[in-house]
Amino acid sequence: MPRELADLPFAQWLETAGDLRAEDEYECALFEAAEHPGADLRHTEFGQCAFRGVTFSGGSAHNARFADVWLHGVRFTGTEMPDAMWMDAEIIEGAWSGVEASGAELRRVVFHNCKFDSVNLRGATLTKVRFVDCVLRHIDIGAAKLSEVEFPGTEISALVVRDTQLKKVDFRQAQSLGVGDGVDALRGAIITPGQLLDLAPAFAAAAGLVVKPL
Repeated sequence: MPRELADLPFAQWLETAGDLRAEDEYECALFEAAEHPGADLRHTEFGQCAFRGVTFSGGSAHNARFADVWLHGVRFTGTEMPDAMWMDAEIIEGAWSGVEASGAELRRVVFHNCKFDSVNLRGATLTKVRFVDCVLRHIDIGAAKLSEVEFPGTEISALVVRDTQLKKVDFRQAQSLGVGDGVDALRGAIITPGQLLDLAPAFAAAAGLVVKPL
């Protein structure tokens, strides 16, 4: 179950933070109920921080580092965060739309009830990541490396997986699995017989087969 703010092991040390600044370091900071249009978070580091009810529109988090962080109801819209690092993070009821996160690294990250739309994760590395009861639409993980990634209860549509490397990536508990491009790159994924049937037309097209009734 997702944790509440009070359940965090560092909750008692959190202090409300003010403005966000590039190339700064934040430890045990609490950010809540604020909008940050065009925020410059390049090379900014967050350790044992919490975000609640915060909106980021546009802006850049290039090479930012989020370690041991908790986010609840946080929205990223059109934010650029290439090569950012997310480690030991819990993200609840968040929304990522039009986010550019190519080359990002996500390690031991859990997303609960989040919505992703048109997110670029090309060349990213995802290790021990869980998408729980999420909605993933038009997500590009082309040329990315995924290891021990799970999708329980998650709706997946128009997923781009071209040239992706998968290891112990388990789609079996996904509510739906729709691949828009690169279905032949699903080597290493774990799926159910039913999901295989759903993907059969895409596999046939990738193999150059023409399937017609008699």
